[in-house]
Amino acid sequence: MKRILVPTDFSDQAENALRVAVQIANKQSCEIYLLHSMELPSSLIKGVDGNAMPEALFFIKLAEKKFAELMQKDFLQGVNVQEALGHGEIYDDIKEAAENKEVDLVVMGSHGASGFKEMFIGSNTEKVVRTSNIPVLVIKNAHSTFKSDNLVFATDFSEEGRQAFDNAQKFAKKMNAKMHLLYVNTPSGFKTTPQALELMENFIQGMGAENYTLNVYNDISVEKGILGFARDNNADIIGMNTHGRKGISHFFNGSISEDLVNHAQMPVITFKI
Repeated sequence: MKRILVPTDFSDQAENALRVAVQIANKQSCEIYLLHSMELPSSLIKGVDGNAMPEALFFIKLAEKKFAELMQKDFLQGVNVQEALGHGEIYDDIKEAAENKEVDLVVMGSHGASGFKEMFIGSNTEKVVRTSNIPVLVIKNAHSTFKSDNLVFATDFSEEGRQAFDNAQKFAKKMNAKMHLLYVNTPSGFKTTPQALELMENFIQGMGAENYTLNVYNDISVEKGILGFARDNNADIIGMNTHGRKGISHFFNGSISEDLVNHAQMPVITFKI
């Protein structure tokens, strides 16, 4: 792992994510790329003569001041941190930085969203999860010591999820985590335990899986089953793949991984299919 990207709006949630990223970076001996997206109109950034407008300069100076204050925090002393300002939408800035800076992992905080806010607006974190081509680790709470010993990886064990599982394995190995593969049985897609185990065993065949368990859990929905299994087994992280649905398809169908990002209180990491 070379570089971890941490988006920040200088909120408490963003600082929670940054503290976790620092712990990971110290273990992996990698750099942190700290990104603040101002999300200003391009007309303010460029102005009429190619120079930033006064309004844009104000926000740039304010961001620089907040960066300077943040870098004085004790937990950042001695950490290799590169600061950057983005001018577009947060998910576009993250995607561009991830491609140009050889980022291996995005770690970001989230307030979560629910109800009408979730349906019509969604969270920036959800948008990043949906559009990022690299793993996104979402942090909801403060972690004085970030634990990653037990990672629950839930999937439907279909062929299209194999690449995401391979990336999850790589992450688990770097974090020295045991992976608990999970199939959630629901009334609408019920399988007997032998059928579910056979499905999982066929899925991991030839994938070089190690340090893992196979698990079947029954619940009324996949999301409830994942949360229930993770809670019952004292999981540290929930891992999911994401399809990256957009537009009208996402509005009507949603994505379990994005719902978990909004609803789960423990860290969630997503891997793009």
